[in-house]
Amino acid sequence: MPDAISDSIDDTAAALEAQAYLPSRELATAAFLALRLSRPLLLEGAPGTGKTAIAAALAAALQRPLIRLQCYEGLDLAAAAYEWNYARQMLEIRLAQVGEHERTADELFARRFLIERPLLQALTTTPAPVLLIDELDRADAPFEAFLLEFLADFQITVPELGTITAAAPPLVILTSNRSREIHDAVKRRCLYHWVDFPDAARELAIVQARLPGIAAALARQVVAFVQGLRQLDLYKLPGLAETLDWSRALVELNAISLDPAVVQSTLGVLLKYQDDIARMQGGEAARLLEELRERAHG
Repeated sequence: MPDAISDSIDDTAAALEAQAYLPSRELATAAFLALRLSRPLLLEGAPGTGKTAIAAALAAALQRPLIRLQCYEGLDLAAAAYEWNYARQMLEIRLAQVGEHERTADELFARRFLIERPLLQALTTTPAPVLLIDELDRADAPFEAFLLEFLADFQITVPELGTITAAAPPLVILTSNRSREIHDAVKRRCLYHWVDFPDAARELAIVQARLPGIAAALARQVVAFVQGLRQLDLYKLPGLAETLDWSRALVELNAISLDPAVVQSTLGVLLKYQDDIARMQGGEAARLLEELRERAHG
């Protein structure tokens, strides 16, 4: 049966909002369709825009397990899907020799010797989990070829055992920061959505939802400052994740408003490259703060 949160787009959006994840209408629609059509959902966008967080929010809303496969250069089948427990197989062979009983290949490649990794776990876990394949663009391009069978049919073929198919398809969320292009064959098997930086109104709502104790004036200033930063030619624009981190840091420092001193001392929470920090310390931060004050008094 379909999950209650997939009854309508509004239900999907409301379920995510209950987890303090405030999606755009377009993202809520993409998640709704992924649930209704049992299709993987590929989310691309800049780092820190909430691509990873939606998988956790969906898992919590659906009350399903969350399984995460973090991609990296050199990721292979053994780390992503399965591998044989060779140590246990060797032990079985030695025990068989002691007991004067020969183990056949079929016995040595039985299911009990198979170590399940995230992709295979996603097919065998009950209830059907949410599978997050995070930062697919960090993996080598050939790894995508292995994903094609999994994404198309929710199954994995183990040569020694045969094909293992999910009893109920997992909800698969793939993310990419677009450091390289994902192959068209992968994209064709997925629904697709580009996750952009939120506008000021939605970013403010997210900050207030995630940090209900933050002062309203400070939250507005933080969002306006970050929105201004995103108009600059920085090496790495701050994402929503950095906005939330900076807001938490300011709350911990008991800040009630933004001023040059508190901004200068906390830029390392918001920006992650020294060239960007140096530029802001060179006068850009003061200029942005002055613009905020002029708008507030305008």
